[in-house]
Amino acid sequence: MLLSEMSFDARALSALDFPRVLSALAERSATTLGAERARALRPSDDGTRIARELDEVEDALFGVSLSLGGIQDIRDLHARAQEGRVLAGQELLNAAYSLDGAMTVKRAIQANSRGPLREVAQDLGDHSELVRRVLSALDRDGAVRDDASPRLRDLRKRIEPLRSRIREKLAATLDKWADVLQENIVTIRRDRYVLPVQASRVGQVQGIIVDASATGQTYFVEPAAVTQLNNELTRLILDEEAEVRRILTELSGLLASDSAVPLTLAAVGELDLIAAKAKLARDWRLNRPEEARAGEYDLREVRHPLIENPVANNLMLGETRLLLITGPNMGGKTATIKTLGLAVLMHQCGLYVAAASARLPVVRDVLVDIGDEQSIEASLSTFASHLKHLRYVLRHAAPDTLVLVDELGSGTDPNEGAALAQSMIETLLAQDARGVITSHLSPLKLFALETPGLKNASMGFDLETLAPTYALQVGQPGRSFALAIAQRMGLPEDVLARAETLLGPDAGLMERMLEGLERERAELRAQLETATGARQQTEAELGRIRAERETLESRRNEMLAEASQKAESLYADAVERVRTLRARAQEDSARPRVMQELRELRVAAQKARPAPLVREERGDPIRVGSRVDVPAYNAAGQVLELRGDDLVVQLGVMKVGVKRRDVRLKPEVAPVAAGAPKTRGPRFTGTTASTFQNELQLRGLGVEEAVEELRAAILEAHALKESPLRVVHGKGQGVLRRLLRDYLKGEKRVESFHDAEANQGGHGVTIVNIRR
Repeated sequence: MLLSEMSFDARALSALDFPRVLSALAERSATTLGAERARALRPSDDGTRIARELDEVEDALFGVSLSLGGIQDIRDLHARAQEGRVLAGQELLNAAYSLDGAMTVKRAIQANSRGPLREVAQDLGDHSELVRRVLSALDRDGAVRDDASPRLRDLRKRIEPLRSRIREKLAATLDKWADVLQENIVTIRRDRYVLPVQASRVGQVQGIIVDASATGQTYFVEPAAVTQLNNELTRLILDEEAEVRRILTELSGLLASDSAVPLTLAAVGELDLIAAKAKLARDWRLNRPEEARAGEYDLREVRHPLIENPVANNLMLGETRLLLITGPNMGGKTATIKTLGLAVLMHQCGLYVAAASARLPVVRDVLVDIGDEQSIEASLSTFASHLKHLRYVLRHAAPDTLVLVDELGSGTDPNEGAALAQSMIETLLAQDARGVITSHLSPLKLFALETPGLKNASMGFDLETLAPTYALQVGQPGRSFALAIAQRMGLPEDVLARAETLLGPDAGLMERMLEGLERERAELRAQLETATGARQQTEAELGRIRAERETLESRRNEMLAEASQKAESLYADAVERVRTLRARAQEDSARPRVMQELRELRVAAQKARPAPLVREERGDPIRVGSRVDVPAYNAAGQVLELRGDDLVVQLGVMKVGVKRRDVRLKPEVAPVAAGAPKTRGPRFTGTTASTFQNELQLRGLGVEEAVEELRAAILEAHALKESPLRVVHGKGQGVLRRLLRDYLKGEKRVESFHDAEANQGGHGVTIVNIRR
């Protein structure tokens, strides 16, 4: 749900660096739909809607982790389909995957959220029929499947045998034409089967010249004997193409008729915007602001989110309606007023703000005059440009606006500038406006000391290093430090003395008063540092105690590991005895007794084998890479990321965020604990009717170990006359499968082997038939 937008002046937004915040938000969007909304985001003055937006961000941060990666902007595809255009298979597949992803997100939110995201997710439509039809008709590459229609299945069943007949017929003539052929092969040119004939001898072959090589040395001739068959093949291919187009036309029509698509895409964009807001809050360490009464601002440890390593300050307005910040240039005055302005804009866009805590009102407008501008086209000087903006500020200032003015009274004669600035401040106070003003003019400091609702402030400055500290000091006017800096820089004493005389007694009194205030502040700071040192010492002692506890915990884990290694060693000994008994089983006379002893020993060894030690936090066995069941989606997937109590799980083409409590770890062969010796011998799961265990698990093993496991298993199966053996090696890149099959080809005890059925593991499982 979008915020109702306000008509903020683009210049004001730019002056406060607001577009940079929107760019950062767009960069964190997972879809172009979300990025588009992020860049178009504008502040709202609807307090109810702002609160709802903040609730949605909180739900995304702490309720359900939104992940919309893989969902594409298919608005153009939908529009083209509605125009009656036929979409390509890959385009239809993209649309189906995106809509399926949207439905997956909806299920995730319904299963894991009890907050406002459920309301947003209601707009995600049901596109299951469209998705089912597309995915059943198209393969992963977007090609139309053979079984997409009975006619297509029939055509393709006829095409392949016909191709074979043509190839066989031409192959049978290769010897006959061997002396005229450029190569002794059958090839295809322009969808017709042909022979490559030497250009000089093409007249010796009866047939049709279909094509020629680039060099002109070879002609591709269709012998007359296959012309009729090639014609029939061409007709079937044309019929196949027509049927494929009919199917794509039908699927495009289904997409065009799905009226819920636009609403679903709008909801995806809104959810992606919410997810981007949550990610921005995590990345920038932002916190949720609370709404305050009109005119009340309370920001603690607020900082500018776009400045690297910023200094955090406390900033309050309320009884103090206007804050006047004075002091030297480059001290952070402008950054301070931008910090407040950005916090207000981000709050009213439903974003968290860069503060430890923040209470902000909902304002109608932010009135800004920041930066030096000179309008050449309008023939305006910098001062005239400031006056133009200040006129707008005075005209619209009110209790429900925020005023931010930088360098008030600058750009003209200091006396006249000070008088004009004081008059404007008096007007703003009469309008009950709230805001922050910066200036260099000393008369304004005295005016602030005597005027209710107006308070002095300054930015810290280290006179020893001549560097700003960027710390806001409320209640103390800023010193210019001009004479002090000049003295440090080595100007003659008589010049400095004359400058003080020219300033007059009042100016000297002001500087001495400010110097006294700074001295008192330095003493208070020293006391604070002493108290902070004591606290740090206490924290260090606490850290030592925690370290001792961690050492004890580490020793406990080491002892558990040692015990696990001993148990593994005993298990390895038992497995070695099993291997010895297998060797003895080759003697026919000893076979029955040894096989029975082998089976009993192996079963006993497996029962005695300890569970591997898992070093884990809070006893949670789930790690990156773990396979888990996600009941909410009725699906299983792999863990990609751990975020505290949140997980990111890959389910098919989608990544979804779920809570740890809402998944179940899939049972599988556990890895050996770190440091424990690797054991050898077959790893079997499942049994046949006899006590022989006919499934061998080799996933995760190295090639040499896997081959040794397979060899031992075949030896036992052959000795017990058990067949077949089911070898589970996984798909992966296919390297382990190929090497194991190379071994099987040379194993004399193996009669044959083949892939398992598709629903029983497919290429990831090899069925090995053992010779009797």
